[in-house]
Amino acid sequence: MKKFFFFLGTCIALSSCSTGGESAVAALLTGGSSQAPVFLGYEAVSENEVDFEFSHEVKVTSLSFDPEITVASVEDGSTVKVTFNENAEPGKLLTADLLAEDEHRNTINVLIPFRTKNTRMPELVINEVRTEYSTPRVEFIEFKTKTAGNLGAMRVFIAGVSHKPSVYEFSPVEVKKGEYVVLHLRSIEEKCRDEYTDNLAESGGTDSSTKARDFWIPGTDKIINKTGFVYLLDQDDRVLDAVMFSEKPDTWWTKEYLAEAAEFLYNKGAWKSKSGNICGPADAFDNSKSTVTRTMCRDETAENSSTAKDWYITDTSNSTPGEPNSLKRYSK
Repeated sequence: MKKFFFFLGTCIALSSCSTGGESAVAALLTGGSSQAPVFLGYEAVSENEVDFEFSHEVKVTSLSFDPEITVASVEDGSTVKVTFNENAEPGKLLTADLLAEDEHRNTINVLIPFRTKNTRMPELVINEVRTEYSTPRVEFIEFKTKTAGNLGAMRVFIAGVSHKPSVYEFSPVEVKKGEYVVLHLRSIEEKCRDEYTDNLAESGGTDSSTKARDFWIPGTDKIINKTGFVYLLDQDDRVLDAVMFSEKPDTWWTKEYLAEAAEFLYNKGAWKSKSGNICGPADAFDNSKSTVTRTMCRDETAENSSTAKDWYITDTSNSTPGEPNSLKRYSK
């Protein structure tokens, strides 16, 4: 799948016609084209290969990466295939600086950040969600791994507050089977630290756990509501897991972007409806009773059915970020 830079930043592609006016004129007289090539996208194919696609054939005249990585070979063409000398870290962030020209000496300079291919994405589920905030307790999403692997390039989406649901993208980090990972959705304390090393006590923010990996979204803005969706995507836009929740049993979603996200998750088979149609609020988990200490929890003893029946509201003061979910359920 070609990537078009919605999550990593802006691609800068500078192009020009031939610096030699005579060759440009000759191209036109002979039926050729003086139109500069256009950069179309990239694809991280494997741990040691990334492809860059152009509108027509080009020859690479200069190529470098930051951080530096050794290139074993470059295959020119409309798809430029770059092979590294060794496998890169899964989901490692690199920036490519590529200069190429076509047969008419039209040139293009592409500066693009991308992540290397991660073929070791673990199986995991969204395990606990807090949608309410009270200083210093911030909202969070907890994941539980079902297999070992690497989280590099896994993307976290929250639909419900804005039209830009992508909120976090993981850098490479190894995780074990059965590990808990907590993504805290604000950073309001100085001691909040992302735990990419083996030191699980590195973060000291409220609700950090020495038994789990803690990560923090910068800033203090609210990015989750009582009505919305949380979902995880890999580099191929495969949904790793999702949860849909609603504060009110409305007949349909109140915002167009919520309806679009519901259709996306339904088409991906990530959340199932009772009617067999696109999921509505009636198919979502009832999140009306949640509070700062009464969180949405997955039943860790049950198989994932991708429906609301997998979830419950834990009892007051029984939220457990970074630890097994409390079996005490709120029943009022």
